[in-house]
Amino acid sequence: MGILLYSLHVLLVSVLPFSNAHRRERLSLGDSLSIDREGDELVSPNGTFAAGFIQVGENAYCFSIWYARRPGKKTVVWMANRDKPVTTTVSEIHLNKYGTLVLISGGEGKVWETNTAFRRDVKELELLETGNLVLTNGNGEFVWQSFASPTDTLLPGQQLTRNTVLVSKRDAGNYLSGSYSFKFNDDNVVYLIYSGPEVSSVYFPLQDSAVYAQGRTNFNSTRLAAMDDMGTFSSSDLFHFNSSDYGRGPHRRLTLDHDGLLRVYSMKEPNWEWKVVWFLDIGVCRVHGMCGSYGICIYAPEPTCTCPPGFSREDPSDWSKGCVPPFNLTFDQASIDFLKFPRTDYYGYDLDTFSKNVSLENCTETCRKDHRCKGFGFKYRTCYPKFVLLNGRRTPNEPNTIYIKVPTAMAGKEGEGLALIQSSINGSGRIINTSSGKPPSGVVKNLYLRYLVGFVGTLGAMEVVIIVLGWCFIRRINRSTEPVKKGYRLHQVMGFRRFTYTELKKATTNFSEEIGRGGFGQVYRGLLEDGKTTVAIKRLEGVTQGEAEFWAEVAVVGRINHMNLVRVLGFCAEGKYRLLVYEYLQNRSLDKLLFSSDATNVLDWEKRYSIAVGTAMGLAYLHEECLEWVLHCDVKPQNILLDEHFRPKLADFGMSKFSETGAGGGDACRGKFEVSRARGTRGYMAPEWIVNQEITAKADVYSFGVVMLELVTGRSASGVHGGKWNQLVRCVEEKVEERQHEGGTMEELVDKRLQGDYDMAQVELLLRVALLCVKISKDERPAMSAVVGLLLGDDEPKNLSSPASPLVNWAIDRS
Repeated sequence: MGILLYSLHVLLVSVLPFSNAHRRERLSLGDSLSIDREGDELVSPNGTFAAGFIQVGENAYCFSIWYARRPGKKTVVWMANRDKPVTTTVSEIHLNKYGTLVLISGGEGKVWETNTAFRRDVKELELLETGNLVLTNGNGEFVWQSFASPTDTLLPGQQLTRNTVLVSKRDAGNYLSGSYSFKFNDDNVVYLIYSGPEVSSVYFPLQDSAVYAQGRTNFNSTRLAAMDDMGTFSSSDLFHFNSSDYGRGPHRRLTLDHDGLLRVYSMKEPNWEWKVVWFLDIGVCRVHGMCGSYGICIYAPEPTCTCPPGFSREDPSDWSKGCVPPFNLTFDQASIDFLKFPRTDYYGYDLDTFSKNVSLENCTETCRKDHRCKGFGFKYRTCYPKFVLLNGRRTPNEPNTIYIKVPTAMAGKEGEGLALIQSSINGSGRIINTSSGKPPSGVVKNLYLRYLVGFVGTLGAMEVVIIVLGWCFIRRINRSTEPVKKGYRLHQVMGFRRFTYTELKKATTNFSEEIGRGGFGQVYRGLLEDGKTTVAIKRLEGVTQGEAEFWAEVAVVGRINHMNLVRVLGFCAEGKYRLLVYEYLQNRSLDKLLFSSDATNVLDWEKRYSIAVGTAMGLAYLHEECLEWVLHCDVKPQNILLDEHFRPKLADFGMSKFSETGAGGGDACRGKFEVSRARGTRGYMAPEWIVNQEITAKADVYSFGVVMLELVTGRSASGVHGGKWNQLVRCVEEKVEERQHEGGTMEELVDKRLQGDYDMAQVELLLRVALLCVKISKDERPAMSAVVGLLLGDDEPKNLSSPASPLVNWAIDRS
C-alpha cells in the first residue's frame, strides 16, 4: 500500500505546473516557497543574495540565505533549521495569514517558525540587499529579521549583541551546530568558547592575562559588536581590527569556521572567489578541544594532531574525540609511572597549583597518590596536576614539560617525536544523512509505469480514507506518548537529557557515595556510563508533582545558564523517583573550606573577594536577566560550590518549586509571592521570612550580605553557639559603631587566619556593602545588580561615608 501511495504522489507532482517555480522579491500573506518547485527562491533587489532551500545531505534540506553572485556555488550565511533538516516530501516555507513565517516538513509538520504569531500588522517577507531577511508591516518597519538570529556568520551591518551568538559548523562539510561559539560573556567581553561533551573553556581572549592587559575592557555593558562595509570590526569591549583590503567595494563576511577560528572573507569581481582578508592569529593549536582528550596539537609544519606513544585514536574520522589509553588507571601506586613530554602543555583543568620551589619528585608523588590526577605539568619548579588532559599542544618555545600517568610497563618512552599517530586537523567532511524512505529512482520509474493507468482512481479514494484513519490514530498515539516527547524535546532543545532511575542507580553504585545533604534531599557522586563524566545527583524528597508538572518545572531550571550557576545536566522522573543531575565541582562547597582549619592555605583574600563578586553576579542574573525571574531563597556557603579555579557557582536555585513545603507552591521563589512557610537557614534568613511579610528578591540580598560578612570574618552565622558571634550581623554593626565613636580598627573583624595578608580597602568595601544588604527594611537594601556594581567599583554606596573615614556614620539603627 505504501508503494501505491508513493506512486500516486509521483503522479500528482508530475502534473503540477512548473510555471509557479520562479525567483521573486517578496512573499505576501499566504505565499510559500517549496522544495518541490525547482528554483523557487527569494532574491535581493540587486541579486546579491538569495533565500530558499539548500541541500545539506541525502534528501536533507535547510531553509537558508546565500550569496548568489557565484554561479553554481552557494556560500550560506544563515540557516533557519540547521540542526533539523527537512525532506523533499511536501516541505515548504510558508507565510501564513497570522503573520508567522513557518517551515513545514511533510514528514514531521512544523519544524521552525518566527516569533510573530498573531501579529496582524505583518504584510510581507522580503530579502534585502544587505542579506537581511525581514518581515515588514504596512509602514515598512521590521517585525522580524534574520540579522537578529545569526548562524555562524556576521554580514556588514549585522550586530552581535548580548542576545546573539555565532556557532560554528560541525566540520567543513557538515552544517550542524559545532563546538565553538563567539558571543559576549556576562562580564561584557566578546569571547570564543569551546563547548565539548565533557567540559567548556574559553580560548580567546587568552586567559593567561587580564582583559585590560590585552587592550580590552569590561566596563562597557552595551555588548555590541559589528563589521561595517569598509571592513572594520568594532566591539564595545574595544576588540577592534581592519581587514587587509580595507575600503568599500568587496563583499565581506565574518565567519566562525569549524576549526574554531574567526576569519573575514572578501569577494569581488571579476572572479567572485572568496579570499581571507583577516583571521584571528592566536595559533591554531591554541584552539581548545581541537585534538580531544590526550591528543596533542603540533606544527609539522601544518597544524597536526597526534597521540602519545601507545595510545590510539578513538574515532579515525574525528580528532575532537581524542586518544584512548591502552590501560585502566585503577592500578596500584607501585605500578604507576609517567611518560615525559618536553615543550608540551595541556592547558587548564588543574587540580591545584603548588607554590614555586617544588621539586619534580614531590610533584610526581603528589600525582601518583591522587586517583583524580591523570598527569601533571612542571615548569619553573611549579607543579600543575591535571584531572583532565585536554587542549594539548607542543611548541618550540613552550617551557612546560608534561608527565602522563601510565603503567610502569609503558614508562621510559619520552614523547619527543610524537610520530606514532598523526593527521591533519582539517574537518572530515562528513555529510548528514536524513533518509525519507524514498525508493531508488529506477524502482520508482518501473512502479510508476506499472500502476499508473489502472489504479489512479482507486488509489485516490483509498488515500483519502487512509489519511482520515491515520490522522485519528496518530492523535491517539500523540496523547499517549506526550510525556516521552516532552522529555525528548528537553534533551534536544535545552542540551540536557532524561535519565532512567536504573541509569542513575548504576552511576552512583546504588547511591553509595554521599557528598552532600540539604533541605531537599541527599546528593551523591556519580559516574555516567561513558566512564568519563563525573556528576552530582540529587535525590529530591517531598516532591508530589506528577511527571508532567515536574517536567514543566525542570524546564525552567534547565534553561537557566550562567558562569556562576551550577549547570543542570539532566533529570529523572520515573514512578515515585525525582532526581536532578548536576555538573560535579571538585572543590566542594564554600563552607567546607571557609570554616575549616586550613582555610588560610586554600582561601586567601583574593579568592574570597572573587567568590563574593562571582556569587553576586549569579544572583543578579537570577533576579534580573534569566528567562524566568527566580529567587534563590536559601543563599548560604553550603549552596556556593567552587570549581577547579575556585570560581563560585550557586547551587539549589529554583529548588523551592519542587518542594511541597516550599513557599507559594509552583511559583515559589519566582517573582513576588505570599509565603505559607518560612524558607531558608537560620542565620541567613531575612527578617521578612520571620514576620510573614511579602518575599521579594531583597530576601536573597540579605542572605548574601551575611555570606559576605562570613568571608571577611571567617566565622559562621549559623554554626557557632554561645557568645555574640552567634549573632554575626549584630557583632559587625557594633564594631562599626565602636569605630565611629571611639576610633576602633576594623582589623579586629578580619579572619585572623589570613595573618594580615589582605587588601584593607577591599575589606572595608565588602563590609560596607554587606551592611547595606542586611538592613532590616528590605526597601533600604540594594538590588543585586547594584551590589555587583559596588563590588566592581562601578559605583559608590550612597550617603554612607565621608572622604576622611570610609566607615564613618555607619551606626545602624536596628531597633
